[in-house]
Amino acid sequence: MHQTSILLVEDEAIIRMMLVEMLEELGHRVIAEAGNVQDGRSLAEMEDFDLAILDINLDGQNVQPVAEAVAARGLPFLFVSGYGPTGVPEPFRGNQVLAKPYELTQLRNAIALTLSQKH
Repeated sequence: MHQTSILLVEDEAIIRMMLVEMLEELGHRVIAEAGNVQDGRSLAEMEDFDLAILDINLDGQNVQPVAEAVAARGLPFLFVSGYGPTGVPEPFRGNQVLAKPYELTQLRNAIALTLSQKH
């Protein structure tokens, strides 16, 4: 299976660390991480990745600027949220939202689905 390089934007450090472990267990590689909108947007514009995983609520800020930067490059992304689809930025209502907490199989399926929609 192709190793997917991932940009991970999640404000909770513990959750981010757990997610990195889960992604590595699935055979993927997290190449960049951010905990806020500003860093996430910069990384989304500059880094070379196959998929972005974006927490919708970053310390009270909506992740929309990061999603826009990823979308502008034509790269796939999915949202994760503790609130379900609530808060998904309007232009991205069709994007997949993985509700927290999630299990390894749910994460694997969400990644596979997101990547399959782009090809």
